[in-house]
Amino acid sequence: MSDAATIARNQNEEMLRQSGKMRTMLWILLIFIVVIIITVLSITNNNQRNPIPDDSKQIIAVRTPSWTASKGFLQRYERYGKADWTPVGVPVPVILGRNGMGWGRGLHQIPNDGNPVKHEGDGKSPAGVFRFGDAFGFPSPEEIGDLHIPYKPVDEYLECIDDIDSQYYNKLVENNTVDVIDWESSEHIQRSPNAYHFGLVVEHNTADTQKGAGSCIFLHCVSVDGDSTAGCTTIERAEMEKIVKWLNADDDPVLVQLPESEYTRLKDQWNLPD
Repeated sequence: MSDAATIARNQNEEMLRQSGKMRTMLWILLIFIVVIIITVLSITNNNQRNPIPDDSKQIIAVRTPSWTASKGFLQRYERYGKADWTPVGVPVPVILGRNGMGWGRGLHQIPNDGNPVKHEGDGKSPAGVFRFGDAFGFPSPEEIGDLHIPYKPVDEYLECIDDIDSQYYNKLVENNTVDVIDWESSEHIQRSPNAYHFGLVVEHNTADTQKGAGSCIFLHCVSVDGDSTAGCTTIERAEMEKIVKWLNADDDPVLVQLPESEYTRLKDQWNLPD
C-alpha cells in the first residue's frame, strides 16, 4: 500500500474515532439534560406554591397529631397587610372524621405522593387549604346580629346532596327552587338542630367537582360530646357562633386543616402561622 493510501486510511480511522467520541458525548449530554429536566419537574411538583391567597387576612387552622387522629385543636388567626399572623382567642378542641384526614380538593395541590386522599364515604375530613362558602344556622340573621358573611337560615327545604349521580352533587340547595329532584341521598339540614345550629360550608371539591371525591363538608357544632363525624369538623356551639360572627368575606378567609407532620413540613413554604 502506498504512503498516500496509508495516510488516507489513518485519517479515515481517526475521523471515525472522533465521530464515535462525538456521538458518545452527545448521548451523555442528552442523558444529563433529561436527568436535569426530570429533577426540576420533580422539585416543582413536590414544592407546591403557597395556596393561601395573598389577600387573605383570616385563617382558621385545624391541626391533629396524625393522619388517623379524629381529634385536634382549632386556632383562629388574622393579619393586616403583610404582617405576621396573630392568634385570635385560644386554641379550642375539635372533632373530625372518624378515620382522621385525607388530602382533599381545595386551593392546594395534592402532592404527587399524597396519601391518603379523601373520597366519598371514607370517614375522613379533608386535609389542605379551603375557602368557605355560605354560613347557615337555625337562628335568624336578626337574632345573630352583625354578620359579614353570606348566611342561610335553615328551613325544611335546605339539603346538601351527596348522591354522586345527581347534577347537584356536593351542593347545598333549597329543594323547592331546583328544576328537578334527581337525588336519592342527601343531608336534610333541619333534621339535625344540634349539629347544624350553626354551620359553614367548606369548599372542598367544589371547583371542577369530581364525582366520588367527597361531598357536604362543613365546619359545624358538636352534636354529641366525643362523637366523631363522617368527614366534617365539629366544635362547641359557643365557639362556632364566635367563628360565624368573626369571619369576614372581604378578608378572604381560609381553612387550613392538616396533621401536625404536614403542618410542620409546609409551614415555611405556605407561610403558616406559628
